[in-house]
Amino acid sequence: MAGAVVARGGRVVAEGYHPALGKPHAEVFALQRAGAGARGATLYVSLEPCCHHGRTPPCTDAIIRSGVARVVAAAIDPDPRVSGKGIAALRRARIEVEVGVLEAEARRLNEAYWKHVTTGLPFVTLKMAASLDGKIATRAGDSRWITGDSARAAAHRLRAEHDAVMVGIGTVIADDPELTARRGERVVKRPLRVIVDSRGRVPLKAKVLDDAADHPTIVAVTGRAPATKLDALRRRGAEPLVFEGQDGRVDIAALIAHLGRRGDLRSVLIEGGGSLAASALRAGLVDKVIWFIAAVMVGGRRAPTGVEGDGVARMADALPLEDVKVRRFGRDIMIEGYLRGRCLPAS
Repeated sequence: MAGAVVARGGRVVAEGYHPALGKPHAEVFALQRAGAGARGATLYVSLEPCCHHGRTPPCTDAIIRSGVARVVAAAIDPDPRVSGKGIAALRRARIEVEVGVLEAEARRLNEAYWKHVTTGLPFVTLKMAASLDGKIATRAGDSRWITGDSARAAAHRLRAEHDAVMVGIGTVIADDPELTARRGERVVKRPLRVIVDSRGRVPLKAKVLDDAADHPTIVAVTGRAPATKLDALRRRGAEPLVFEGQDGRVDIAALIAHLGRRGDLRSVLIEGGGSLAASALRAGLVDKVIWFIAAVMVGGRRAPTGVEGDGVARMADALPLEDVKVRRFGRDIMIEGYLRGRCLPAS
C-alpha cells in the first residue's frame, strides 16, 4: 500500500500508487507522469523508496535520474533489503531527504506488511457480527442475516483487503459460504480460503471447495480426520493439511505460521465461529478485532456467542482493545481495535 506525490510550490504535479505485485512502484508512476516537471520538485512517498532489484528495478535510480531535489518519506521500509539503504542512496546523490512525517499513519496503512516482514507471520484480524446481546446465530443455528446491507458490504470490502479468509467447520456446515469478496452480485476477489476442520467433516459439495479461486482451499485437520476423506478432498481440488494440536484440535498457531511462509500471504481474516475465535484469542494470534453489532436481540442460553470456550474468570482479565474506532452502518455499529499481543487464558 504505497503512494507517491510530486509537488512544487504547494501544487501537485503528479501522483502514483503501487497497483499490484510485480508492477512498477508508486514513485515510478508519479515520476513518469510528472516528466520534466519532477526536476527540482519534492517527492512525497508513504514508504522509503526501494534500492534493490526485486520484481522491479530500484526506485532510487528512477528518483535520482528524475532530478527531484527533495524526498519526504513517511517511514523507513522494515524490509532488511532496504531499511535505510534507500534513504542513504538518495543522500549520496545529494538529494535532500526527510523521514518520519506521518509515520504512525504510514505504518497503520501497511500494518500487515510490517508484521509479515518483521516476524514472518501474517497480520490476523478477527471479524465478527453479533446481535446486541452477543449472539452470532439463533439457538437453531440461523445467522442470516444479523447485520444489514451496508454492514455486509463493509464485510465484503474487508475480505477484499485480506489475502486469506479463515472459518471453522461449524460455519461451513451451517451457512455453506463461498468466502469470496463481492460487490453486489459481482465477485471482485477470491482470497485463499482456509477451513479449520479437526475431524474432516467438510461436505464435499461445500461451496468453499469450488475450483473458481486462484488457490486450492486449505482444509486444516488433525489425525482424527479419516484418510479416505483427505483423499476425497484432494480429488475435489482442496489442500488438506494436518496440524495436530492439543485435545484433538487443530494447532491454530502452527496453521498461522504455515500461512506466513506461503510467499506473499501477509494478512488473514478470521470470520468465525465462536470456537475458532476463542482458539485464536487463546493462542494470542489476533492483532485486530472488527466487531459488528446489530441492533437486534436474539436471546437464548443455547444461542452461540462470538467467543466460545471458558473465557476469563475475572473482569480484570478481560481483553482490552486499544486505539478503538467506532463507525455506523445504517442501524449497525462497527467497533475496531487492536489487542497488542494479549490473549485469553487456556481453557
